[in-house]
Amino acid sequence: MQESRRAARQRRRRRGLMVGIATGVVVTGLLVGLFTTMNPDGAADAGEAAATAVANSPETPAPTPPETKPASASPSAASPTPSAGTASPSPSAPAPKASATPSAAPKSAAPRTAPATSSLAGRIRPKVTYQGVATVYKAGVGDGACSFGPSDDMMIAAMNATDYETSAACGAYVLVRTANGASVTVKITNECPLPCAPGQLDLSEQAFAKLVPISTGRIAITWSLLSSDAVGTISIRYKDGSSRYWCGIQAIGHRNPLARLEVRTSGGWRRLTRTGYNYFLSPDGSGCGGAIRITDIYGERLTVNGIAVRPDVVQSTGVQFARH
Repeated sequence: MQESRRAARQRRRRRGLMVGIATGVVVTGLLVGLFTTMNPDGAADAGEAAATAVANSPETPAPTPPETKPASASPSAASPTPSAGTASPSPSAPAPKASATPSAAPKSAAPRTAPATSSLAGRIRPKVTYQGVATVYKAGVGDGACSFGPSDDMMIAAMNATDYETSAACGAYVLVRTANGASVTVKITNECPLPCAPGQLDLSEQAFAKLVPISTGRIAITWSLLSSDAVGTISIRYKDGSSRYWCGIQAIGHRNPLARLEVRTSGGWRRLTRTGYNYFLSPDGSGCGGAIRITDIYGERLTVNGIAVRPDVVQSTGVQFARH
């Protein structure tokens, strides 16, 4: 009888425990539902927080602030600057290759070598006025250190040894002026040795007389290079003794001073050395009798063909340098 009562009590306790558990589950469900109803955006907030953490991770570089960009990357000061938080670049921002630095220019864009410069001139340069003195000498038949030979035109002068510059002054036309306004144009055909000083010109008696009486002997002057219009065409002369095995070549009647003389050889153009007596020498004969190319101090080149090796014969070329 007592055992049946004890079994009945145990059954009642088990039913009470099961009811309690069921009640707890129901209550928990109601609480979760109630919290979800009151805060519907909770899940979205959690997802956004996670995304923000990834965006600020060290593995993802932050956008470059506008002030750290090089100036060349901006096409103009008025261009819009993208904000630091913009993920995509602004359409107006140029690509890095568009940097407008001078080194970015292709080599082919460099200007080609052009004539009309005075870079080939020696001591006597265009558009420069030189100061000095003029003296006078008896020029005889007009021949001199430049080896041009006798001349009917005696408006000539000898250049001081410094400005003569190993015959670079030969054939130059010079406008000479005095303080009283008198002037004369002379051609350099000779060298005035020491004690002629830099800037000094030794004029023929005929030329000196155009300025002051010959008895004056010495006067202060200014002078400058002139691109003469009173010239014909250029001639070429081979020196005595020239052949196809050795030759000296001279240009005569050029309007502007010569900077160089070249001959064409099997290996291309060869520049010849100029002597103090105004001939350009080819010691081994290369280029003798072939094409000749002459260049004036302004950079103009003239190529002459058909000049045979005929010693001491003046041969016309039919060409002349431009006037400056």
